Amino acid sequence: MRFGPSSSLTYAPQIDDETWIIGNGFWNLTQGRQYATKLWYKGKDRVGDAWGHYVSYNGAASDLNWTSAAIVESGSDYINVKFTAKEVDFHWVIYDDLAGAYQYAINHALPVLGEFRTLWRLDNTSFPNGKTNIKDGVLPPLDEYVTATNVQDETWQKADGSFLTKYDWSAFVREQEYYGVYGNEVGSWYINPGKDYYNGDHLKQELMIHRESRTGDAVQLNMIHGTHYQAVSSDVFADGKTWGPWLWYLNDGSKSDAAKRWQKEQSAWPYKWFKDSAYHSRGSIKAKIKLSDGRPAAGAAIFLGDNHPNISSLDQGRDYYYTTYADNDGSFIIKNVRNGIYGLQARANGGRLADITTTFLLNDVVVKKDRQTNPKDLLWEVADNKNRIFQIGKFDRQTTGFKLSGPTPFEHARIAEVPANFTYTVGKSKSSDWYFGQSAVGTHSIVFLISSIPSSAASARLTVSLAGFSSGSTSDILVNEQKIGNISSLANSQDTYRGATRAGEWRLLEFSVNKDGLKKGENRVDFTVTKNTLWRGWLWDSIVLEWV
Repeated sequence: MRFGPSSSLTYAPQIDDETWIIGNGFWNLTQGRQYATKLWYKGKDRVGDAWGHYVSYNGAASDLNWTSAAIVESGSDYINVKFTAKEVDFHWVIYDDLAGAYQYAINHALPVLGEFRTLWRLDNTSFPNGKTNIKDGVLPPLDEYVTATNVQDETWQKADGSFLTKYDWSAFVREQEYYGVYGNEVGSWYINPGKDYYNGDHLKQELMIHRESRTGDAVQLNMIHGTHYQAVSSDVFADGKTWGPWLWYLNDGSKSDAAKRWQKEQSAWPYKWFKDSAYHSRGSIKAKIKLSDGRPAAGAAIFLGDNHPNISSLDQGRDYYYTTYADNDGSFIIKNVRNGIYGLQARANGGRLADITTTFLLNDVVVKKDRQTNPKDLLWEVADNKNRIFQIGKFDRQTTGFKLSGPTPFEHARIAEVPANFTYTVGKSKSSDWYFGQSAVGTHSIVFLISSIPSSAASARLTVSLAGFSSGSTSDILVNEQKIGNISSLANSQDTYRGATRAGEWRLLEFSVNKDGLKKGENRVDFTVTKNTLWRGWLWDSIVLEWV
């Protein structure tokens, strides 16, 4: 059955049983069973020989196959076109006066998965450049890949020793405003206000754009449920789980125009035009957290997620998630939260909480429509730090402040620049002298003095906080040449070998140190790498030794 336009500008004719055309007076495309091609905008086909637009899960293993399409809603200036697959309904909301479309996806039968995405693969001559909030520039030309050597997944080494890799175009998803690919006459942008449908917390990172090395396509990714830089991210979704809406936006390549559009979309979210009662059933939460030592939870990273969680905040992804940061007095507010029962978490984010190793958790937080939830007397139990012998780095689950951690959070092979052997002397060295990661066979040592051993202490504890871990390298941990543990059999969070230098999946390791293993005078902690795999190792967050 054919379906036609609802106005003089928006239209969606069906060509045959597996071909539809959608668009308006600015653009149109041809949607097939899997791929949308022939994107006509400003008088040119902006897909060309590229693959076009598609929706897939678990990588490229399962592209959705559209079995039918229909206009399910229309008005005087828009149509809502639904494409149906057995797993998901995918919608394009097309307004007469909009170059682009709002998009959203509704689950019906997706399997347990880690990755669910929409994306464009576009003509590389129209879109030679890419932009995220941290990287803006020319995507590597295809001919550079042809003359380079493949050294791992989508990573190539050029004759001059430098690297080409799609992972250099990764970013933190909740920090994005607008991102995409662009040229001198056209830009294609994703604008995702709200972001509550994304999986993960503040430190969720994803691949955003890149050059496809085999074809040269300009790739614009919308990883609405991703697995990059995580050890575990596998979720079961309820029937009706909705991702979006977000805006796919076309313009003349102007970044300033895309920035203005971001401001407009952010101020309009949640979208009033979206006709879904659950989407509009929202309340808010306002609270203040105080530490048990009397300090306010200043600058704490606040996460509203799964109730009674048994996985990390980064790995949560089956429902809807909200993030913010506390003010200097420990107070925060999160608006436009979907109705539900949540677990509220807070963690140190450096600053005035740089010494806090624990996480605050309050379960059974109920959010109701048009109501503000105000949990009272939130007390975060923290340890007394008077018995701390030393601390290197601040607790924020990132490598911030360590040597080679900046200026950008992604660069392939930067971890190979870290020397195999290095000594840090407490009291003389600074945190900025400690390297952001470790991988090569050798020893990173911490030398420290103990003036006296408290009689009240039964032992000591070494806390090793890792900002990320890529399996393949192993380290013994020694205190005064006595082995107390190792860094070894942790789940792979795919970070260091994908160029992450700031964060991956956070791990907190604790090791007991016998009291008689320490002495007055000079002592030493060694992290000795005994097995190494190139570019694989760990990222440091903080290291603490204290009496207990």
